[in-house]
Amino acid sequence: MSQHDWLAIDAGTAPMVRAHELRFAWERFVGDLVSGREDEDDDPEILREAIADSWRRSYAAGVDPTGARLAPVVADEHETHDRWEGHPLGTSAPLIHECLSAIADEAGYLIVVSDATGLLMSIEGGAGVRLRAASDMNFAEGTLWSEPGAGTNAIGTALAVDHAVQVFGPEHFSDPVQRWTCSAAPIHDPDTSELLGVIDLTGDLSTVHPHSLAVATATARAVEASLEIVIRERDARLHARYGDRVTPGRAALVAPSGRAITGLPPGWGVAGRLALPPGGGALTLPSGAPAVAEPVSQALEAFVVHAVEAHTTTRPRPLLKLGFLGRDRATLDLDGRRTELRPRLAEILALLCAHPHGLSAEALCAGLHGDGGSVSSVRVEVSRLRKLIGPWIDTDVYRLTCDVESDVRRVEGLLAAGHVRAAAEAYAGPLLPGSDAPGVEREREHLDAWLRQAVMTAEDPEALWAWVRSPGGAEDLGAWKRLLSQLEFRDPRRPLCAARVGELRRATLM
Repeated sequence: MSQHDWLAIDAGTAPMVRAHELRFAWERFVGDLVSGREDEDDDPEILREAIADSWRRSYAAGVDPTGARLAPVVADEHETHDRWEGHPLGTSAPLIHECLSAIADEAGYLIVVSDATGLLMSIEGGAGVRLRAASDMNFAEGTLWSEPGAGTNAIGTALAVDHAVQVFGPEHFSDPVQRWTCSAAPIHDPDTSELLGVIDLTGDLSTVHPHSLAVATATARAVEASLEIVIRERDARLHARYGDRVTPGRAALVAPSGRAITGLPPGWGVAGRLALPPGGGALTLPSGAPAVAEPVSQALEAFVVHAVEAHTTTRPRPLLKLGFLGRDRATLDLDGRRTELRPRLAEILALLCAHPHGLSAEALCAGLHGDGGSVSSVRVEVSRLRKLIGPWIDTDVYRLTCDVESDVRRVEGLLAAGHVRAAAEAYAGPLLPGSDAPGVEREREHLDAWLRQAVMTAEDPEALWAWVRSPGGAEDLGAWKRLLSQLEFRDPRRPLCAARVGELRRATLM
């Protein structure tokens, strides 16, 4: 498509004349869609290809062009505030205001930021315009302005096509929105290239001007540039903190996205990013050589990736594969052998995995026993563990010195990367559910709370479905209710979901 297809109007066109042309085209187009006909001879000078395609998508998604169903509210005030506070674009609010406030004040525009789903997180502008937008078309924080949610509009269409776009008056698919004009540009994460959200300028249709699209696009690029600066500064801190763990030519410090922070050895054959397993663990390099990604900290902020050397005169570092989720007796896979661990040894390994920098004997004792434990008994248990896995536990400060891969780290890695559905599907249940060790309980509650918050805010019914089918989510009334509200009417899971909501409600009244 040409640049013309993304711009609704040029400076020499009278807005009301253009609006009348578009309204006629909209009425004919909607009539043809409803009757099952589709006119392929629409004048491209009147109806842009990008808008015609968006109308078709909106109709296929079930959006009512008459506006009988306005954009849905998907988050209340508190949830929307929390999303905005925790969103990567929230830190860019001052920059967005600086770039757009002048044109917004002059033309009476609203400055709007949505997330990647189309949920409106922030709306800034005059009270009168905000009230009218909320009244006319339910344009308010917490509403969903994706194309399936609200039909053709600059925010939803920019998300659908991943391109900046201006939508004017009757180009909107829903009738109540046709009194407005909007220009929106998507913003991408400079690290992962994933879509973060959209910046939008919305105002009365009489204020339409081609400059609004240019300004929105320039602001989006400025935000991406500022985010890239933050990434480079973070890389520098990670390099200074963990660079000494990297052996030049044999290992590399790598971001969770697979982007190299230090130089990658040329023999690895990596072009671009390195594909890391979520949470770290074993991987195969493009060269075909085996390697391991070791997280530098519990926050999974970076990984040291090192190739596994096939020929060495010293004993090679083993890869410890651990399963903690949904089981009281954790499993340990080492050198092709699987062992079920005694509960105390499982608890020690769970705590050491959660603290890769290590724990003192006193801290490990507190994590296992609280205030009533004996440090000497902990030392005995660690000695038993060393007999099982070899000399791969430092004893000055208890720390695993071998490579580790665990189901807990996998779920945490998926959550950290924003892959909520995959995290919920990989979650087999609470961490060592039978353990009452204080440190294990803290780690268990942390993971469960993180996963539940993620699935409850992801607007993904499949993620919710995976959560409520897990031991941790089976009794979660709030999650079952949220799932029921998100499932399509004909979804065969709805009867089960409705029945489960009723059961849990009755149980709370008993």
